[in-house]
Amino acid sequence: MQITIEGLEAYLYHQYGKRGTEQGMFMKLVEEMGEVAEILNKRAGRKADDGTDLQEELGKELADVIHYAVAIAAINRLDLNSIMLEKDRQASVKYQHDINLETFLNINP
Repeated sequence: MQITIEGLEAYLYHQYGKRGTEQGMFMKLVEEMGEVAEILNKRAGRKADDGTDLQEELGKELADVIHYAVAIAAINRLDLNSIMLEKDRQASVKYQHDINLETFLNINP
């Protein structure tokens, strides 16, 4: 099963739309980003490793970051799919990329 941005937004709106606040979701997002930073510090040797599978933990924490970032968009009824495509289109021109996200997705379905 593939997760789409639209599907995740709909699900998270269902979960948080009536009771979630953008401030609460943002605080969770920051908390999860701190957990990603901790794992990256362990991987770089700047923090003691406790023997956990850092690759697996990194995946879990990045999933949490995505969850809360998309939740903020969902409770604000933002269309992240369209926004991301347009933002990438602009960045592709600005940074002179050879391909933008929309074109890439069309040739690599």
